[in-house]
Amino acid sequence: MTDPIAFAPPVQIESGAVRGALDGDIVRYLGIPYAAPPVRFELPQPAKPWDGVRDMVDPGPGAPHPVRPFPMIDPTPLIGSGSDGGDGDYLRANIWAPKDAAGAPVMVFIHGGGFVVGSKDAPVHDGSAFARSGIVCVAINYRMGIDGFLPVPGVPTNLGLRDMLFALGWVQRNIGAFGGDAANVTVFGESAGAMAIADLVTSPLAKGLFRRAIIESGHGAMVRDIGIAQRLVKKLAKILRVTPDADGFRTVSNDAAAAAIEKVGKPWAIDLRDADGHEPVFGISRFIPVHGDDVLPEKPIDALRKGAGADVEVLIGSNADEMNLYFVPTGVRKKIGGLLTRWLVGRSLPNAKQALMAYGFKQKDVRPGDALTWALNDFVFRWPARQYAAAHRGRTWMYEFEWQSPACGGELGACHGIELPFVFKTLACATGPDGLAGEAPPEELAERVHDIWAGFGRSGTLPWAEFGNDRQVYQLARGEAVYEPVMPAAEFLPK
Repeated sequence: MTDPIAFAPPVQIESGAVRGALDGDIVRYLGIPYAAPPVRFELPQPAKPWDGVRDMVDPGPGAPHPVRPFPMIDPTPLIGSGSDGGDGDYLRANIWAPKDAAGAPVMVFIHGGGFVVGSKDAPVHDGSAFARSGIVCVAINYRMGIDGFLPVPGVPTNLGLRDMLFALGWVQRNIGAFGGDAANVTVFGESAGAMAIADLVTSPLAKGLFRRAIIESGHGAMVRDIGIAQRLVKKLAKILRVTPDADGFRTVSNDAAAAAIEKVGKPWAIDLRDADGHEPVFGISRFIPVHGDDVLPEKPIDALRKGAGADVEVLIGSNADEMNLYFVPTGVRKKIGGLLTRWLVGRSLPNAKQALMAYGFKQKDVRPGDALTWALNDFVFRWPARQYAAAHRGRTWMYEFEWQSPACGGELGACHGIELPFVFKTLACATGPDGLAGEAPPEELAERVHDIWAGFGRSGTLPWAEFGNDRQVYQLARGEAVYEPVMPAAEFLPK
Protein backbone atom coordinates (compact mmCIF):
# COMPACT_ATOMS: atom_id res chain seq x y z
CA MET A 1 0.00 0.00 0.00
CA THR A 2 1.43 3.36 -1.02
CA ASP A 3 1.55 6.32 1.31
CA PRO A 4 -1.03 9.03 0.68
CA ILE A 5 0.16 12.04 -1.28
CA ALA A 6 0.83 15.19 0.71
CA PHE A 7 -0.30 18.23 -1.25
CA ALA A 8 0.78 21.84 -1.12
CA PRO A 9 -1.95 24.51 -0.97
CA PRO A 10 -3.64 25.18 -4.34
CA VAL A 11 -2.36 27.94 -6.60
CA GLN A 12 -4.38 29.80 -9.21
CA ILE A 13 -3.24 29.95 -12.85
CA GLU A 14 -5.08 31.33 -15.86
CA SER A 15 -6.92 28.05 -16.60
CA GLY A 16 -7.89 27.15 -13.03
CA ALA A 17 -6.53 26.04 -9.67
CA VAL A 18 -3.85 23.35 -9.34
CA ARG A 19 -2.20 21.47 -6.48
CA GLY A 20 1.26 19.95 -6.47
CA ALA A 21 2.71 17.11 -4.42
CA LEU A 22 4.99 17.99 -1.51
CA ASP A 23 8.39 16.30 -1.47
CA GLY A 24 10.22 17.61 1.57
CA ASP A 25 11.23 21.18 0.81
CA ILE A 26 9.98 21.22 -2.79
CA VAL A 27 6.64 20.99 -4.59
CA ARG A 28 6.24 18.93 -7.77
CA TYR A 29 3.53 19.73 -10.35
CA LEU A 30 3.34 17.21 -13.21
CA GLY A 31 1.43 17.57 -16.45
CA ILE A 32 0.00 21.10 -16.29
CA PRO A 33 -1.60 21.93 -19.67
CA TYR A 34 0.04 25.05 -21.06
CA ALA A 35 -2.05 24.77 -24.24
CA ALA A 36 -5.06 22.91 -25.54
CA PRO A 37 -4.56 19.50 -27.20
CA PRO A 38 -2.94 20.37 -30.53
CA VAL A 39 -4.86 20.15 -33.76
CA ARG A 40 -2.60 18.89 -36.54
CA PHE A 41 -1.09 21.81 -38.49
CA GLU A 42 -2.93 24.43 -36.42
CA LEU A 43 -1.35 27.06 -34.15
CA PRO A 44 -1.28 26.32 -30.41
CA GLN A 45 -4.32 27.53 -28.49
CA PRO A 46 -4.95 28.27 -24.78
CA ALA A 47 -5.87 25.37 -22.53
CA LYS A 48 -9.56 25.02 -21.76
CA PRO A 49 -10.38 26.37 -18.28
CA TRP A 50 -11.53 23.96 -15.58
CA ASP A 51 -13.57 24.19 -12.41
CA GLY A 52 -12.34 23.12 -9.01
CA VAL A 53 -8.77 22.12 -8.16
CA ARG A 54 -6.71 19.78 -10.34
CA ASP A 55 -4.14 17.57 -8.64
CA MET A 56 -1.05 17.68 -10.86
CA VAL A 57 0.45 14.26 -10.11
CA ASP A 58 0.11 12.64 -13.57
CA PRO A 59 2.54 13.90 -16.23
CA GLY A 60 0.12 12.95 -18.99
CA PRO A 61 1.11 11.60 -22.40
CA GLY A 62 4.13 12.62 -24.36
CA ALA A 63 4.13 13.74 -27.96
CA PRO A 64 3.94 10.65 -30.21
CA HIS A 65 7.37 9.05 -30.56
CA PRO A 66 8.77 5.53 -30.56
CA VAL A 67 11.85 4.44 -28.62
CA ARG A 68 13.86 1.81 -30.46
CA PRO A 69 16.33 -0.47 -28.68
CA PHE A 70 19.88 0.86 -28.60
CA PRO A 71 22.91 -1.44 -28.34
CA MET A 72 24.85 -1.45 -25.06
CA ILE A 73 23.14 1.69 -23.67
CA ASP A 74 19.64 2.12 -22.24
CA PRO A 75 18.19 5.23 -23.95
CA THR A 76 15.14 5.51 -21.67
CA PRO A 77 16.69 7.87 -19.09
CA LEU A 78 17.59 10.28 -21.92
CA ILE A 79 14.46 10.31 -24.06
CA GLY A 80 11.74 8.68 -21.97
CA SER A 81 9.85 5.47 -22.58
CA GLY A 82 8.11 6.43 -25.80
CA SER A 83 4.53 7.52 -26.35
CA ASP A 84 1.62 6.94 -28.69
CA GLY A 85 0.38 10.45 -27.94
CA GLY A 86 -2.45 9.18 -25.74
CA ASP A 87 -5.53 11.33 -26.19
CA GLY A 88 -3.41 14.05 -27.80
CA ASP A 89 -3.40 16.27 -24.71
CA TYR A 90 0.40 16.40 -24.49
CA LEU A 91 1.25 20.12 -24.63
CA ARG A 92 2.01 20.11 -20.94
CA ALA A 93 4.60 21.33 -18.48
CA ASN A 94 6.20 19.87 -15.37
CA ILE A 95 7.19 22.33 -12.62
CA TRP A 96 9.44 21.76 -9.63
CA ALA A 97 9.39 24.66 -7.18
CA PRO A 98 10.90 25.40 -3.77
CA LYS A 99 8.27 25.24 -1.04
CA ASP A 100 7.11 28.78 -0.22
CA ALA A 101 9.12 30.22 -3.15
CA ALA A 102 8.77 33.95 -3.77
CA GLY A 103 10.55 35.84 -6.54
CA ALA A 104 12.71 32.81 -7.36
CA PRO A 105 14.72 32.55 -10.60
CA VAL A 106 13.12 30.39 -13.29
CA MET A 107 14.78 27.86 -15.59
CA VAL A 108 12.78 26.31 -18.48
CA PHE A 109 14.15 23.11 -20.00
CA ILE A 110 13.51 22.00 -23.60
CA HIS A 111 14.34 18.36 -24.28
CA GLY A 112 16.31 16.95 -27.17
CA GLY A 113 15.77 13.98 -29.46
CA GLY A 114 16.48 15.07 -33.03
CA PHE A 115 13.11 16.86 -33.26
CA VAL A 116 11.44 13.42 -33.57
CA VAL A 117 11.71 11.77 -30.11
CA GLY A 118 11.97 12.80 -26.48
CA SER A 119 9.82 13.91 -23.58
CA LYS A 120 9.71 16.33 -20.67
CA ASP A 121 9.36 13.24 -18.47
CA ALA A 122 12.72 11.59 -19.24
CA PRO A 123 14.26 10.69 -15.87
CA VAL A 124 17.60 12.35 -16.59
CA HIS A 125 16.10 15.84 -16.53
CA ASP A 126 13.98 15.63 -13.41
CA GLY A 127 14.11 19.20 -12.05
CA SER A 128 14.06 18.39 -8.33
CA ALA A 129 17.70 19.35 -7.75
CA PHE A 130 17.13 22.79 -9.29
CA ALA A 131 14.14 23.35 -7.00
CA ARG A 132 16.33 22.39 -4.04
CA SER A 133 18.82 24.98 -5.31
CA GLY A 134 16.15 27.67 -5.00
CA ILE A 135 15.02 27.71 -8.63
CA VAL A 136 11.59 27.15 -10.15
CA CYS A 137 12.34 24.59 -12.87
CA VAL A 138 9.97 23.95 -15.79
CA ALA A 139 10.11 21.25 -18.50
CA ILE A 140 7.82 21.20 -21.54
CA ASN A 141 6.65 18.95 -24.34
CA TYR A 142 6.27 20.20 -27.91
CA ARG A 143 5.19 18.83 -31.28
CA MET A 144 7.84 16.88 -33.18
CA GLY A 145 8.37 15.19 -36.54
CA ILE A 146 5.70 15.71 -39.18
CA ASP A 147 3.41 17.61 -36.81
CA GLY A 148 6.09 19.97 -35.53
CA PHE A 149 8.77 20.45 -38.17
CA LEU A 150 7.49 19.59 -41.64
CA PRO A 151 6.85 22.74 -43.73
CA VAL A 152 3.74 21.52 -45.50
CA PRO A 153 2.51 24.10 -48.02
CA GLY A 154 -0.25 26.27 -46.58
CA VAL A 155 0.51 25.25 -42.99
CA PRO A 156 2.17 27.45 -40.34
CA THR A 157 5.88 26.65 -40.36
CA ASN A 158 7.97 25.71 -37.31
CA LEU A 159 5.00 24.58 -35.26
CA GLY A 160 7.34 22.90 -32.76
CA LEU A 161 9.08 26.22 -32.19
CA ARG A 162 5.71 27.95 -31.96
CA ASP A 163 4.73 25.51 -29.21
CA MET A 164 7.90 26.47 -27.33
CA LEU A 165 7.13 30.18 -27.77
CA PHE A 166 3.57 29.58 -26.56
CA ALA A 167 4.89 27.72 -23.50
CA LEU A 168 7.34 30.53 -22.72
CA GLY A 169 4.49 33.03 -22.97
CA TRP A 170 2.51 30.85 -20.57
CA VAL A 171 5.46 30.92 -18.17
CA GLN A 172 5.54 34.72 -18.32
CA ARG A 173 1.86 34.93 -17.37
CA ASN A 174 1.71 32.13 -14.79
CA ILE A 175 5.05 31.40 -13.17
CA GLY A 176 4.47 33.94 -10.41
CA ALA A 177 1.79 31.62 -8.99
CA PHE A 178 4.54 29.06 -8.33
CA GLY A 179 6.88 31.63 -6.74
CA GLY A 180 8.90 32.34 -9.87
CA ASP A 181 10.15 35.68 -11.18
CA ALA A 182 8.95 36.17 -14.76
CA ALA A 183 11.66 38.82 -15.24
CA ASN A 184 14.42 36.29 -14.46
CA VAL A 185 13.87 33.38 -16.85
CA THR A 186 16.67 31.23 -18.26
CA VAL A 187 15.78 28.81 -21.04
CA PHE A 188 18.05 25.78 -21.36
CA GLY A 189 18.10 22.62 -23.42
CA GLU A 190 20.18 19.87 -24.93
CA SER A 191 20.67 18.60 -28.50
CA ALA A 192 17.52 19.42 -30.50
CA GLY A 193 16.25 21.42 -27.53
CA ALA A 194 19.46 23.42 -27.56
CA MET A 195 19.28 23.89 -31.34
CA ALA A 196 15.76 25.26 -30.89
CA ILE A 197 16.88 27.63 -28.14
CA ALA A 198 19.80 28.85 -30.23
CA ASP A 199 17.29 29.66 -32.97
CA LEU A 200 14.83 31.34 -30.60
CA VAL A 201 17.54 33.64 -29.24
CA THR A 202 17.42 35.28 -32.69
CA SER A 203 13.63 35.16 -33.19
CA PRO A 204 11.70 38.44 -33.10
CA LEU A 205 8.79 36.46 -31.62
CA ALA A 206 10.86 35.50 -28.55
CA LYS A 207 11.68 39.06 -27.54
CA GLY A 208 11.21 39.48 -23.79
CA LEU A 209 10.38 35.82 -23.09
CA PHE A 210 13.72 34.95 -21.49
CA ARG A 211 16.77 36.73 -20.16
CA ARG A 212 19.39 34.00 -20.52
CA ALA A 213 19.97 30.86 -22.56
CA ILE A 214 22.04 27.74 -21.95
CA ILE A 215 22.74 25.84 -25.17
CA GLU A 216 24.04 22.30 -24.53
CA SER A 217 25.38 20.54 -27.64
CA GLY A 218 23.46 22.88 -29.91
CA HIS A 219 23.86 25.94 -32.13
CA GLY A 220 21.99 27.83 -34.82
CA ALA A 221 23.33 26.10 -37.93
CA MET A 222 20.80 23.24 -38.03
CA VAL A 223 18.16 25.06 -40.05
CA ARG A 224 17.03 24.70 -43.65
CA ASP A 225 15.64 26.91 -46.33
CA ILE A 226 11.92 26.21 -46.69
CA GLY A 227 12.31 25.27 -50.35
CA ILE A 228 14.91 22.59 -49.57
CA ALA A 229 12.83 21.26 -46.68
CA GLN A 230 9.86 20.82 -48.99
CA ARG A 231 11.79 18.06 -50.74
CA LEU A 232 11.13 16.17 -47.51
CA VAL A 233 7.43 16.98 -47.78
CA LYS A 234 7.26 15.38 -51.23
CA LYS A 235 9.34 12.37 -50.23
CA LEU A 236 7.22 11.62 -47.17
CA ALA A 237 4.01 12.10 -49.14
CA LYS A 238 5.25 9.53 -51.65
CA ILE A 239 6.15 7.05 -48.90
CA LEU A 240 2.79 7.57 -47.19
CA ARG A 241 0.83 7.63 -50.47
CA VAL A 242 -0.88 10.91 -49.68
CA THR A 243 -1.00 14.27 -51.42
CA PRO A 244 1.87 16.61 -50.38
CA ASP A 245 -0.42 19.09 -48.65
CA ALA A 246 -2.26 19.60 -45.38
CA ASP A 247 -5.27 17.53 -46.44
CA GLY A 248 -3.02 14.62 -47.33
CA PHE A 249 -0.93 14.62 -44.17
CA ARG A 250 -3.95 15.10 -41.89
CA THR A 251 -5.02 11.56 -42.79
CA VAL A 252 -1.75 10.03 -41.56
CA SER A 253 -1.84 8.09 -38.29
CA ASN A 254 0.90 8.42 -35.69
CA ASP A 255 2.07 4.86 -36.38
CA ALA A 256 2.26 5.47 -40.12
CA ALA A 257 4.13 8.73 -39.52
CA ALA A 258 6.68 6.98 -37.29
CA ALA A 259 7.28 4.29 -39.92
CA ALA A 260 7.73 6.89 -42.66
CA ILE A 261 10.13 8.92 -40.51
CA GLU A 262 12.24 5.80 -40.02
CA LYS A 263 12.30 5.10 -43.77
CA VAL A 264 13.26 8.64 -44.72
CA GLY A 265 16.03 8.59 -42.12
CA LYS A 266 18.12 6.07 -44.07
CA PRO A 267 21.33 7.69 -45.40
CA TRP A 268 20.37 7.09 -49.03
CA ALA A 269 16.68 8.03 -48.72
CA ILE A 270 16.79 11.72 -49.65
CA ASP A 271 19.24 14.43 -50.66
CA LEU A 272 18.81 17.59 -48.58
CA ARG A 273 22.03 19.34 -49.54
CA ASP A 274 21.89 23.00 -50.44
CA ALA A 275 23.27 24.53 -53.63
CA ASP A 276 26.78 24.52 -52.15
CA GLY A 277 26.61 20.83 -51.22
CA HIS A 278 26.10 21.29 -47.46
CA GLU A 279 23.58 19.38 -45.35
CA PRO A 280 23.68 20.95 -41.87
CA VAL A 281 22.52 17.91 -39.86
CA PHE A 282 24.84 15.32 -41.45
CA GLY A 283 21.93 12.89 -41.66
CA ILE A 284 21.24 12.68 -37.92
CA SER A 285 17.68 13.95 -38.37
CA ARG A 286 15.57 14.98 -41.35
CA PHE A 287 13.40 17.25 -39.22
CA ILE A 288 14.81 20.62 -38.22
CA PRO A 289 13.49 24.19 -38.08
CA VAL A 290 13.27 26.22 -41.28
CA HIS A 291 14.19 29.85 -41.82
CA GLY A 292 12.38 32.39 -43.96
CA ASP A 293 9.19 32.80 -41.89
CA ASP A 294 8.08 35.08 -39.05
CA VAL A 295 9.70 32.82 -36.43
CA LEU A 296 13.13 32.78 -38.09
CA PRO A 297 13.22 35.43 -40.81
CA GLU A 298 16.83 34.55 -41.66
CA LYS A 299 19.54 32.09 -40.74
CA PRO A 300 20.27 32.44 -37.04
CA ILE A 301 24.01 32.94 -37.59
CA ASP A 302 23.31 35.88 -39.91
CA ALA A 303 20.79 37.34 -37.48
CA LEU A 304 23.29 37.07 -34.62
CA ARG A 305 25.91 39.00 -36.58
CA LYS A 306 23.35 41.77 -37.08
CA GLY A 307 22.74 41.98 -33.34
CA ALA A 308 19.68 39.76 -32.86
CA GLY A 309 19.54 38.38 -29.33
CA ALA A 310 22.26 40.73 -28.06
CA ASP A 311 20.20 41.35 -24.92
CA VAL A 312 20.25 37.62 -24.05
CA GLU A 313 23.15 36.26 -22.00
CA VAL A 314 24.33 32.97 -23.50
CA LEU A 315 26.19 29.98 -22.09
CA ILE A 316 26.95 27.56 -24.92
CA GLY A 317 29.06 24.46 -25.15
CA SER A 318 29.58 20.92 -26.32
CA ASN A 319 30.97 17.60 -25.18
CA ALA A 320 34.43 16.48 -26.22
CA ASP A 321 33.33 13.25 -27.94
CA GLU A 322 29.78 13.96 -29.10
CA MET A 323 29.55 11.41 -31.92
CA ASN A 324 30.68 8.51 -29.75
CA LEU A 325 27.04 8.08 -28.72
CA TYR A 326 26.14 7.23 -32.31
CA PHE A 327 29.27 5.36 -33.41
CA VAL A 328 30.59 3.44 -30.38
CA PRO A 329 27.61 1.37 -29.13
CA THR A 330 26.59 0.61 -32.73
CA GLY A 331 30.09 -0.58 -33.69
CA VAL A 332 30.33 1.91 -36.55
CA ARG A 333 33.57 3.42 -35.25
CA LYS A 334 35.36 0.07 -35.33
CA LYS A 335 33.81 -1.51 -38.41
CA ILE A 336 33.15 1.12 -41.07
CA GLY A 337 35.40 1.09 -44.12
CA GLY A 338 37.07 3.95 -45.94
CA LEU A 339 34.79 4.07 -49.00
CA LEU A 340 31.61 4.15 -46.95
CA THR A 341 33.11 6.76 -44.62
CA ARG A 342 33.89 9.05 -47.52
CA TRP A 343 30.46 8.47 -49.10
CA LEU A 344 28.61 9.24 -45.87
CA VAL A 345 30.44 12.52 -45.30
CA GLY A 346 30.06 13.40 -48.97
CA ARG A 347 26.28 13.27 -48.52
CA SER A 348 26.59 16.35 -46.31
CA LEU A 349 29.83 18.09 -47.17
CA PRO A 350 31.71 19.02 -50.35
CA ASN A 351 35.41 18.13 -50.35
CA ALA A 352 34.63 15.20 -48.07
CA LYS A 353 37.97 13.45 -48.58
CA GLN A 354 39.99 16.57 -47.76
CA ALA A 355 37.83 17.25 -44.72
CA LEU A 356 38.32 13.71 -43.43
CA MET A 357 42.06 13.87 -44.11
CA ALA A 358 42.25 16.89 -41.81
CA TYR A 359 41.16 14.43 -39.09
CA GLY A 360 43.58 11.63 -39.90
CA PHE A 361 41.76 9.81 -42.69
CA LYS A 362 44.18 7.67 -44.73
CA GLN A 363 46.90 8.08 -42.13
CA LYS A 364 48.68 5.01 -40.83
CA ASP A 365 47.15 3.54 -37.67
CA VAL A 366 43.98 5.68 -37.98
CA ARG A 367 40.86 3.64 -38.63
CA PRO A 368 38.33 5.20 -41.02
CA GLY A 369 35.80 5.15 -38.18
CA ASP A 370 38.12 7.10 -35.93
CA ALA A 371 38.60 9.81 -38.55
CA LEU A 372 34.83 9.86 -39.16
CA THR A 373 34.07 10.24 -35.46
CA TRP A 374 36.67 12.93 -34.82
CA ALA A 375 35.58 14.89 -37.90
CA LEU A 376 31.86 14.76 -37.16
CA ASN A 377 32.43 15.72 -33.52
CA ASP A 378 33.61 19.06 -34.88
CA PHE A 379 31.47 19.38 -38.02
CA VAL A 380 28.13 18.54 -36.38
CA PHE A 381 28.51 19.99 -32.89
CA ARG A 382 31.72 21.59 -31.68
CA TRP A 383 32.72 24.06 -34.40
CA PRO A 384 29.22 25.42 -35.17
CA ALA A 385 28.82 26.09 -31.44
CA ARG A 386 32.02 28.16 -31.52
CA GLN A 387 30.76 29.99 -34.59
CA TYR A 388 27.57 30.80 -32.71
CA ALA A 389 29.51 32.08 -29.70
CA ALA A 390 31.68 34.28 -31.90
CA ALA A 391 28.67 35.70 -33.77
CA HIS A 392 26.56 36.54 -30.72
CA ARG A 393 26.86 40.25 -29.93
CA GLY A 394 25.78 39.92 -26.31
CA ARG A 395 27.56 38.37 -23.33
CA THR A 396 28.65 34.84 -24.21
CA TRP A 397 30.51 32.09 -22.38
CA MET A 398 31.77 28.78 -23.78
CA TYR A 399 32.20 25.45 -22.00
CA GLU A 400 33.34 21.93 -22.89
CA PHE A 401 32.30 18.80 -20.97
CA GLU A 402 35.25 16.45 -21.21
CA TRP A 403 34.68 13.84 -18.47
CA GLN A 404 35.15 10.37 -19.94
CA SER A 405 32.36 7.86 -19.32
CA PRO A 406 33.70 4.33 -18.74
CA ALA A 407 30.65 2.79 -20.48
CA CYS A 408 31.04 0.55 -23.54
CA GLY A 409 34.33 -0.87 -22.37
CA GLY A 410 35.75 2.56 -21.66
CA GLU A 411 35.15 3.84 -25.19
CA LEU A 412 32.00 5.96 -24.78
CA GLY A 413 33.88 8.96 -23.40
CA ALA A 414 32.38 12.45 -23.30
CA CYS A 415 29.60 11.50 -25.66
CA HIS A 416 26.45 13.35 -26.69
CA GLY A 417 24.09 13.77 -23.74
CA ILE A 418 26.60 12.75 -21.05
CA GLU A 419 26.45 16.15 -19.32
CA LEU A 420 22.72 15.87 -18.54
CA PRO A 421 22.87 13.66 -15.42
CA PHE A 422 25.56 16.00 -14.07
CA VAL A 423 23.57 19.17 -14.83
CA PHE A 424 20.42 17.80 -13.15
CA LYS A 425 22.20 15.74 -10.47
CA THR A 426 20.35 12.65 -11.67
CA LEU A 427 23.37 10.33 -11.88
CA ALA A 428 21.43 7.42 -10.39
CA CYS A 429 19.31 6.98 -13.53
CA ALA A 430 22.40 6.95 -15.79
CA THR A 431 24.55 4.67 -13.64
CA GLY A 432 24.98 0.91 -14.02
CA PRO A 433 26.08 -1.70 -16.56
CA ASP A 434 23.94 -0.20 -19.34
CA GLY A 435 23.94 3.37 -18.05
CA LEU A 436 25.33 6.27 -20.03
CA ALA A 437 27.67 7.23 -17.17
CA GLY A 438 28.84 3.68 -16.45
CA GLU A 439 29.64 2.64 -12.88
CA ALA A 440 30.41 5.09 -10.08
CA PRO A 441 30.42 8.46 -11.91
CA PRO A 442 31.86 11.32 -9.81
CA GLU A 443 29.17 12.94 -7.70
CA GLU A 444 31.41 15.89 -6.88
CA LEU A 445 31.50 16.78 -10.59
CA ALA A 446 27.69 16.71 -10.66
CA GLU A 447 27.62 19.08 -7.69
CA ARG A 448 29.99 21.48 -9.43
CA VAL A 449 28.32 21.41 -12.86
CA HIS A 450 24.84 21.78 -11.36
CA ASP A 451 26.00 24.73 -9.27
CA ILE A 452 27.43 26.44 -12.37
CA TRP A 453 24.11 26.05 -14.22
CA ALA A 454 22.07 27.18 -11.21
CA GLY A 455 24.36 30.15 -10.60
CA PHE A 456 23.97 31.29 -14.19
CA GLY A 457 20.19 30.91 -13.88
CA ARG A 458 20.15 33.05 -10.74
CA SER A 459 22.27 35.97 -11.84
CA GLY A 460 24.15 35.32 -15.08
CA THR A 461 27.46 34.90 -13.29
CA LEU A 462 30.10 32.33 -14.24
CA PRO A 463 33.58 31.58 -12.87
CA TRP A 464 35.46 32.28 -16.11
CA ALA A 465 35.89 34.96 -18.75
CA GLU A 466 33.56 35.53 -21.66
CA PHE A 467 34.35 33.98 -25.03
CA GLY A 468 36.20 36.40 -27.26
CA ASN A 469 39.41 36.80 -29.24
CA ASP A 470 41.29 34.90 -26.54
CA ARG A 471 38.93 31.92 -27.14
CA GLN A 472 38.50 30.92 -23.50
CA VAL A 473 36.63 27.62 -23.10
CA TYR A 474 35.89 26.33 -19.61
CA GLN A 475 36.57 22.61 -19.24
CA LEU A 476 34.04 21.42 -16.70
CA ALA A 477 35.85 18.33 -15.41
CA ARG A 478 39.19 20.12 -15.27
CA GLY A 479 37.60 23.12 -13.57
CA GLU A 480 39.40 25.87 -15.47
CA ALA A 481 39.26 27.81 -18.72
CA VAL A 482 41.81 27.14 -21.44
CA TYR A 483 42.70 28.72 -24.76
CA GLU A 484 41.22 26.70 -27.64
CA PRO A 485 42.71 27.01 -31.14
CA VAL A 486 40.58 27.14 -34.26
CA MET A 487 39.51 23.65 -35.38
CA PRO A 488 40.29 22.10 -38.79
CA ALA A 489 36.51 22.04 -39.43
CA ALA A 490 36.57 25.81 -39.86
CA GLU A 491 38.04 25.41 -43.33
CA PHE A 492 35.20 23.22 -44.60
CA LEU A 493 31.97 24.51 -43.03
CA PRO A 494 30.05 27.61 -44.15
CA LYS A 495 31.30 30.79 -42.53
